[in-house]
Amino acid sequence: MDTKTVNLLPSSDGRLVDAHTIKVACSNCNLRELCMPVGLSPEELARIDEVVATRRKVRRGGALFRNGETFHSLFAIRTGFFKTCITAEDGRDQVTGFQMAGEIVGLDGIVNDRHTCDAVALEDAEVCVMPFDLIGELSREINALQHHVHRIMSREIVREHGVMLLLGSMRAEERLAAFLLNLVQRLHARGFSRSELVLRMTREEIGSYLGLKLETVSRTFSKFAEDGVVEVRQRHVRILDTEALRRMVNQQQGCS
Repeated sequence: MDTKTVNLLPSSDGRLVDAHTIKVACSNCNLRELCMPVGLSPEELARIDEVVATRRKVRRGGALFRNGETFHSLFAIRTGFFKTCITAEDGRDQVTGFQMAGEIVGLDGIVNDRHTCDAVALEDAEVCVMPFDLIGELSREINALQHHVHRIMSREIVREHGVMLLLGSMRAEERLAAFLLNLVQRLHARGFSRSELVLRMTREEIGSYLGLKLETVSRTFSKFAEDGVVEVRQRHVRILDTEALRRMVNQQQGCS
């Protein structure tokens, strides 16, 4: 059974902070197949359980880590949504990604042992803390874990290439269509609807990520609604015509 105690834990920059220390059992987690390799033996899962020993709660608007902080751990999101962002030269936040339960954040800190962005909770969230040194040692013994870490890194590279395509060649409608399709696909992998979602991020944050102004995002949502492609009620979005969204994206890719 999981046990909860109040304790002092090192934050991502090495400081001691009040946190809930909870015994984590990856072997019993319903998100295991999303953030851990499949096919591990009970013994291998037990060893990973020993490494991923704590969870950390982050309140809405709070930072899991900040740009410039010393890198210590990767974080597997257990519940909640995060955004990663950097501060542009004009002082505005530039959103670089959105992460949800079952995904890993913190990879940006591996290269120079310091984080290069902020990770901010868009709602109350909980993460599993994965000390990178220990994960590295264990991955040398468990080939499946090493391969999984490499897959996660590769996925991030592919994601960044996808964002470059969005920002480099797509029109506003195509960017928002691709964004909605990607988001609902990721949510469906976690057991949610194929066609309905609640946006945890604001339209301004969506615009920052897609390289669009807030007014353009709102206008594009309105156009989608007028065309019968989506139904929008505040942050609740229902996709009425998935194929129409796919045609927008595929048409652009066919012309590239």
